[in-house]
Amino acid sequence: MIGARVMTEGLAYSLKGKRVFVAGHRGMVGSALVRRLASEDCEIVTVGRDRVDLRRQADVEAWMDAHRPHAVFVPAATVGGILANDSRPAEFIYDNLMIEANLIQAARRAGAEKLLFLGSSCIYPRDTPQPMVEEALLTGPLEATNQWYAVAKIAGIKLCQAYRRQYGCDFISAMPTNLYGPGDNFDLQSSHVLPALIAKTHAAKISKSPSVTVWGSGKPRREFLHVDDCADALVFLMQQYSEEMHVNVGTGKDVSILELAELVKDVVGFGGEFVMDTSKPDGTPRKLMDVSRLTKRGWQARTELADGVRGVYRWYCEQLLQVT
Repeated sequence: MIGARVMTEGLAYSLKGKRVFVAGHRGMVGSALVRRLASEDCEIVTVGRDRVDLRRQADVEAWMDAHRPHAVFVPAATVGGILANDSRPAEFIYDNLMIEANLIQAARRAGAEKLLFLGSSCIYPRDTPQPMVEEALLTGPLEATNQWYAVAKIAGIKLCQAYRRQYGCDFISAMPTNLYGPGDNFDLQSSHVLPALIAKTHAAKISKSPSVTVWGSGKPRREFLHVDDCADALVFLMQQYSEEMHVNVGTGKDVSILELAELVKDVVGFGGEFVMDTSKPDGTPRKLMDVSRLTKRGWQARTELADGVRGVYRWYCEQLLQVT
């Protein structure tokens, strides 16, 4: 079934009784969405990468045609920190372009009523005025260390906008800030800054190391949102938002990397010091979202950073115990 959908501008979208597909349900955001959707009166459908490779168009379209979800969340992506982005640029642009294009096109073909695409705050230009408003997209050069991922995510936003304009699809986009929470990636070769700091600081505590090395100067400022808050915001947007402009999702507060490291040090109980490796890149100087578009609609984050980090550290320690 290939046909135009009628966009529901200004009207609430109900998930009650709907089949809701969460693409990438085993990832940090996908699993948080599954947890959040459990409190909605809907049928959650998922598929693992062992059954469907989201980079393969025919496989995605066949699965979507067979299951015909009413609503689709697209958090599925190849993700990682500065090191992963810098060393695997082809994977970051190819995988993410294929995943999003296949899911968006297959959702239209299968007659999905609504789709929410998940982007990233790295879509904004490196030197965007802070806090970053949605309208800043494509107003300047990207940060070189994550440009491959950013270009792919920008393409996803534009795909949703194009499908709205040409086919009348009720496809929307949300741009979360830096996320953290249970299910995060703690592999130092591919992780983001917060899980990397937790893993390195915990290891230093156990080994009684006198110091932990932190990439860069420690001066860049970042905003962090707990993944469960993010999932709640995404469900809120699926139910309450139907416009072409993408929506920033964050807390509206940021900290420096050094301040974050000191918070992790306190939570972990590490007694040593941090050594800044200034030979490593800092990345974008500051990334703070303007979240007024979302807060004006009645949603805001609930988890304070210190509380969230404590919870993630407990989860991380529990995972280590299970491994050993």
